[in-house]
Amino acid sequence: MTSESVSDSPEDLHDGWRVGNPAWHGFDSALLQDMRRRVADGRLDNVHAIIVARDGVLVYEQYAAGQDQNGLEPAKHTIFNAATKHNGNSMTKSVISLLVGVALQRGWIKTLDAAVLDYFPEYADLRTPEKSPITLYHLLTMSDGLDWSEFKPPFDSFGKMRGAKDAYRYVLEQPAVAPPGRTYNYNSGATELIGAVLRKTSGKSLDALARDELFEPLGIEDVEWNRQLPDGQPQASGALRARPRDWAKLGQLVINRGVWNNRQIVPSAWIADSIKPHNNGPGLFLYGYHWWLGRSFCRGRVVEWAGAMGWGGQRLMIVPDLGLVALALAWLPKRMTLPEEILLNEFILPAAMST
Repeated sequence: MTSESVSDSPEDLHDGWRVGNPAWHGFDSALLQDMRRRVADGRLDNVHAIIVARDGVLVYEQYAAGQDQNGLEPAKHTIFNAATKHNGNSMTKSVISLLVGVALQRGWIKTLDAAVLDYFPEYADLRTPEKSPITLYHLLTMSDGLDWSEFKPPFDSFGKMRGAKDAYRYVLEQPAVAPPGRTYNYNSGATELIGAVLRKTSGKSLDALARDELFEPLGIEDVEWNRQLPDGQPQASGALRARPRDWAKLGQLVINRGVWNNRQIVPSAWIADSIKPHNNGPGLFLYGYHWWLGRSFCRGRVVEWAGAMGWGGQRLMIVPDLGLVALALAWLPKRMTLPEEILLNEFILPAAMST
């Protein structure tokens, strides 16, 4: 863990981030100092990294040690710093959304209204009147209507997909239980289908595509993308590992409407469409194109934010109205209180709205 005062700037690592003093960017340093102490004292369970940026300037950075899990390996004690890669889990889904925007711009994908099964002629036997209308739009908004039990009993669809001989066929074999577009149901299989479409249309593996179109333009050089599917392809729905500052760069790219260092990397219109509501999500969340849309109440006003969410406490949250990017990386597989409920609502937002 770093020992600097929150009145100091994070270290300039010459990684593309400008760094600055939080007080110079309108933060209440006392609140940030309290957050730092609570993480250091272990009163915020197993938080590994916190990064806060405002107006494109990195103003807060903190690391700690704790239990973490890499893919299917057993959890182990890990000491985190700026160079330590961290699981993003389903934050990876939001990276896939960015790549869809690139694919549309490149003309690899013509429209979100394209029928999914048109990209899989090898599964012609799975065409039915109920499944044929499923489009890429439905996959992006988790409204495909397929029977999928990832966040509801018996909670077994994800594991069965990963263990299937053909993961994509497994997803498309599932019965249609609702017309596409009618209801939200979280489905990592939908993201795997999108990943396969990206691979088919671009002619590149997902990791190569992300490297060429996102990571290299952002100066992201140190990532891992675990290959946990039966065909050996990177898992589109999760398994991407990156350094904390690099995860935060992806948030800054979104808040900048697809621009990094004066270069348009992802189309601005795609970013705007991705982080607006297209569906109801779980609980009080709304859902965009693989982005969760939440709101918080702070200092007498409702603050809207968009988030890339990963199981176990991985959160990349952007607050467009405040020019704010907040990253929290943790490992909380059995906790219901997650970073947006404490770090964002009790510390980061109040500190950012102090004036």
